[in-house]
Amino acid sequence: METLETRVAAHYTTQDLLDRIDAALSEMGVDTASVDDLKPVDEFHTGGLESTDALLSQLEITPETKVLDIGCGLGGTARHVVHRYGAHVTGVDLTPLFVEVGRALNARVHLDEAIDLHVGSATDLPMDDASFDLVSMFHVGMNIADKEHLFAEVARVLKPGGRFALFDVMRDDNAEDLQFPLPWSEKPESSFVDPATVYADAAEAVGLALHGQRYRRDFTLSYFAHVFEAIEKAGGPPPLGIHLLMGDTAGEKLKNYVANVEAHRIAPVEMIFDKP
Repeated sequence: METLETRVAAHYTTQDLLDRIDAALSEMGVDTASVDDLKPVDEFHTGGLESTDALLSQLEITPETKVLDIGCGLGGTARHVVHRYGAHVTGVDLTPLFVEVGRALNARVHLDEAIDLHVGSATDLPMDDASFDLVSMFHVGMNIADKEHLFAEVARVLKPGGRFALFDVMRDDNAEDLQFPLPWSEKPESSFVDPATVYADAAEAVGLALHGQRYRRDFTLSYFAHVFEAIEKAGGPPPLGIHLLMGDTAGEKLKNYVANVEAHRIAPVEMIFDKP
């Protein structure tokens, strides 16, 4: 029986993904890929590595930090955290293909012992209580209808004193319908973009306290202006990029995304929560 979660997983499943990544790397002249070589495709969120570092730089991460990355995708953020901070990272994602490809990429860059990737749901995490110091989440909440259940699971797996850091696309002050398709959904039925107040209320309900929040609309528009300019100058997208994860409508999805941001219908927002 089809469920929201099977629809979301199907949305992100593309054929021969690892082969296409390999072909792109070959076209770029990369024989043995490094963590940095994979960055164009494995940071599947607004701003790529720049926005990853913008959020992580606000946190305290050491080799002893136990990190859970919700919606880990191909494991790009997990690899970055291990490579930069030396921490151990566990990732969970709904899409079996992403987890399969992510494990293969981890092995190639010799980080498979430091990263565990699992197929699973953010609202039913296959992890023990109080087992992580930090939970991260990049552009995942737009596919989760029940934010309260999400936050309850995060609160459950966080240790006392732990932190939940997220970077999600949220509703801005224009309540108009969104323009589809978008990177996270072809249709409104599987898109659940909520305002930041919904996240804050869900956190408060499970005892998580808001530590900080940052609105990233201007950064987003500047970032995509440079992306579109580079694509135009090159006569098309680079061999390796997040377009490999979005199918034939990648260009339309990104243009619609930017149009929605420009119209103040949506904007990416960082939020950091603490567990007492």
